[in-house]
Amino acid sequence: MLTKRIIACLDVDAGRVVKGVQFENLRDAGDPAELAEAHSESGADEIVLLDISAAHQRRATLLDTVRRAAKQLFIPFTVGGGIRTLEEAAAVFSAGADKISLNSAAIANPALITQIAERFGSQAVVVAIDAKRGQNPGGWEAFTQGGRCATGRDAIDWAREAESCGAGEILLTSMDRDGTASGFDCDLTRTVSDLVRIPVIASGGAGSAAHFVEVFREGHADAALAASIFHYGFHRVGELKQQLAADGIPMRWPC
Repeated sequence: MLTKRIIACLDVDAGRVVKGVQFENLRDAGDPAELAEAHSESGADEIVLLDISAAHQRRATLLDTVRRAAKQLFIPFTVGGGIRTLEEAAAVFSAGADKISLNSAAIANPALITQIAERFGSQAVVVAIDAKRGQNPGGWEAFTQGGRCATGRDAIDWAREAESCGAGEILLTSMDRDGTASGFDCDLTRTVSDLVRIPVIASGGAGSAAHFVEVFREGHADAALAASIFHYGFHRVGELKQQLAADGIPMRWPC
């Protein structure tokens, strides 16, 4: 088994980190720059900052927030939310991001994935897919606008198309599990992981070390992302990584 990554997520709304359940009932979790630094120091392999209201409000990513967080980090830093053009992506990279995450804009214009990948490299382009179980068993629908808008697109088919357009990673969030602490959706994660050749980051539902073990072993995830479990002090990232290493999951050190 290849080394797995633990990624701390900062969902930002109006310049503050927030967390909710199934994309609703948001509560404040703190300052983005302070939390980015804290998670980095506690052992996170990467940080993801998502400006969750940018696409819905049709505005650009909050670059000042990105700059403040980037100054605190010496680990890979991904930024998403409100990136609709190559120029906006360039501005986010200039503000300190190592990778950018696309969701709504990528579904609306898949060619944007290719444009950014050709300029900055596929390794710098993450396509985020917010997936919710449909009425048909085994099916998931992709949502945009921070989980507000159903697209009618099959999330699995969209993951394969995103890869073909040049995406370097898939950030796959289970809307059904988001914020519930009931465990990752291993069926969803495994289905996508087994169909694409690029890394898949599992997101949504982390509540214990056992959930991470499950998504790495049963979900075939390359990385796992969490927010609430870290924001509210349930685990230091390093402590979680030590538990996973003890369970035979290869971790990046030091942890």
